[in-house]
Amino acid sequence: MSIFVLFSDIFTSKKTLYALLLIMAWGGLIAPNISHANTSTTSTEAKAVDEALRQALLKSINQSESFDDRFDAEVWLVAMSEKLKRYIKDPKKRFHFLQKIHHAATQAQLEPELVLAVIQIESAFNPYAVSVVGAQGMMQVMPFWKKEIGRTDDSLIDLDTNLRYGCTILKHYIDREKGHIANALARYNGSYGTYKYSRKVMNAWLDYWR
Repeated sequence: MSIFVLFSDIFTSKKTLYALLLIMAWGGLIAPNISHANTSTTSTEAKAVDEALRQALLKSINQSESFDDRFDAEVWLVAMSEKLKRYIKDPKKRFHFLQKIHHAATQAQLEPELVLAVIQIESAFNPYAVSVVGAQGMMQVMPFWKKEIGRTDDSLIDLDTNLRYGCTILKHYIDREKGHIANALARYNGSYGTYKYSRKVMNAWLDYWR
C-alpha cells in the first residue's frame, strides 16, 4: 500500500484519524501539555439504606474487571486525554485513569463523560481524596456502603473499587429518578431538593467533557 493511499484512507475516516492520533500519543509524539461532596447519603441515613441500591452495589462489585478494549474506546481515550491534561500532566496516568473510568461507566450503563464530570467536581481527579465527612476516593463514596454489602475489607481509595461503587450508586439514582439527571445528582451528593451541586456537574458535563 502506498503512502498516498494510506493517507487517503485516513482522511476519509474520522475514526481512523483518531486511531492515528492515539498511536502518536502512545508513542510520545503528542506532547503532554477540591471540592469534596457527601456522596450518596449521610451516615445517619445509612440505617435506612435503599435495599435495591445495596443489591446493585453487591452485584457490581462481584462482576469481572476485564476491560473491553474496543476501537471506539480508543478513539474516546485520545479525545478525553486532551481534556484531562489540566488535571493530570502525565500522559500515561491519564490513559490509565481514562481506561478505568470508561470501563466502569460502560459497565454501569452510564455516559463516561458524565462520570468524568462527577469526578471533576467531587475530587478533581484525586484518587486519594477524603472529604471532611469521610467520603473517599475519586467519586467520594461514603465508607458505610462497604458494611452494607458485607465487604468491609474493600478499599475505597483503590481506583477500580471506588469507580464501581460510585458508578453503581449514580446509575441507581438515575434509574430511581426515571432519567432526571439533576435530581439523581442531587441524591448522589446528598443534597436532594437543591440543585447547586447538580448544576456544577451538568455544566462540566455538557460544556467541557462532551
